[in-house]
Amino acid sequence: MKFEGTKDYVATGDLTMAVNAAVTLERPLLVKGEPGTGKTELARQVAASLGLRMIEWNVKSTTRAQQGLYEYDAVSRLRDSQLGDERVNDVSNYIRKGKLWQAFEADEKVVLLIDEVDKADIEFPNDLLQELDRMEFHVYETGKTVAARHRPIVIITSNNEKELPDAFLRRCFFHYIRFPDPETLRRIVAVHHPGIKEALLTTALTQFYELREQPGLKKKPSTSEVLDWLKLLLAEDLTPEDLKRDGANALPKLHGALLKNEQDVHLFERLAFMARRQGRQG
Repeated sequence: MKFEGTKDYVATGDLTMAVNAAVTLERPLLVKGEPGTGKTELARQVAASLGLRMIEWNVKSTTRAQQGLYEYDAVSRLRDSQLGDERVNDVSNYIRKGKLWQAFEADEKVVLLIDEVDKADIEFPNDLLQELDRMEFHVYETGKTVAARHRPIVIITSNNEKELPDAFLRRCFFHYIRFPDPETLRRIVAVHHPGIKEALLTTALTQFYELREQPGLKKKPSTSEVLDWLKLLLAEDLTPEDLKRDGANALPKLHGALLKNEQDVHLFERLAFMARRQGRQG
């Protein structure tokens, strides 16, 4: 069982090595990187490549670790008891299985994605340590223990919004997805926009990297955003000449696909203003 990337996902050598190392060690793979660098998609492609089903747990700021195991609906049981419903005699009728339970009880090996773990409370990762280590947990309401029939491949993503606990990090195999270099980005573009002309791609990517490297930029555009931008350029049938910028117009064409806050737009407007002023003085 080895991951080598797919035709729909360009995986670098160090990324495929990290996935396969985590599978061999039977440890969760913790994947960090800028938003939009393909962390979530990695889990989907690992599942597709290995022919496994994927179970996805999307973490929110209000998510608790217990929800990944199960939730006991005491309110519904109380209401049913007041109505004389016979279901109240079996407490398991009021237990909702979480994503970990679903992964543990699966008849086959699955990929379990715990997406954006850093969105939750700081104690969230620590609260999952024992379950991810032992691959089992106890259901207090029924007195039963749920153990994994097949150890799932666990992929955990983080946008680096907050530090994760050391005890949690020790139990993971870690990989940081770096922003792709121009050659890798060209391979990614070829997957999504195979018909794009070389001249347009070269001009667009040159502009894109110049924009990313602009000092003072609050949010650098990501891989997913450059793919959206290129899709718009193709839809508008723009040429390399159409993309040319001068000092009076520092913002790239259709910049709303790349710049996602007003501070960054104002930054380029100020650059254009300064360039115009220098032009007049010259």
